[in-house]
This record gives sequence, structure tokens and C-alpha cells, in this order.
Amino acid sequence: MRFNLFKCIAQFALAAACWGATIGDGAAGSFTRACATRDMQILMLIETREVSEAVSLQKLSDAMFAMTHARMVCQEGRVVDALAIYDAIAQTLIADSKISSRIK
Repeated sequence: MRFNLFKCIAQFALAAACWGATIGDGAAGSFTRACATRDMQILMLIETREVSEAVSLQKLSDAMFAMTHARMVCQEGRVVDALAIYDAIAQTLIADSKISSRIK
């Protein structure tokens, strides 16, 4: 059940990212290719962490909220800031999974 719910959320997020990439033609107000690529990478990272149960559900939920924030920042045209947010998400998930694997 938990995996199916997360899978639905991930598919919705991916669809939203793709849809956002097609809207607008200026830098501001459009989801850039760099943001879309990084968004997809983080989404896949979240999914692998969720499947392997390497990170708590709270951390995964926080990561999804942070991704939403990064998408909004990118929509505003602040691509560098959005990419920094995506990088912070990745670092958190990777560090947390390393910590949890040492505990097991």
C-alpha cells in the first residue's frame, strides 16, 4: 500500500514536471530542462530510498515538499537556486541512507 501511494505521487510529480516544462517560452515562468532533469533524478533517488526503506517516511515526505519548493523557485526563473535546493535534497537522502545502513 505504501509503495503504491508513493508511486502515484511520483507519477503525478513527474507529469507535473513535464507539463511545467512545456509552459512558457521565457526563462521566468518556465520549468527549464536543467530543473526537469534534476527533478527526475531526485524523484528516482526518493523512489529507490523508499523501496529499500533506507530513509524514514518523514525524510521522504520532507524531500517531496522540498522538491515542490524547488519547482516553484525554478518556475520563478531562479534556476541556480532551484538546482541548489535539489542538490541539498540529494545530499540529505544519501547521507541519511548511509547512516541507516551503518545502524543495521
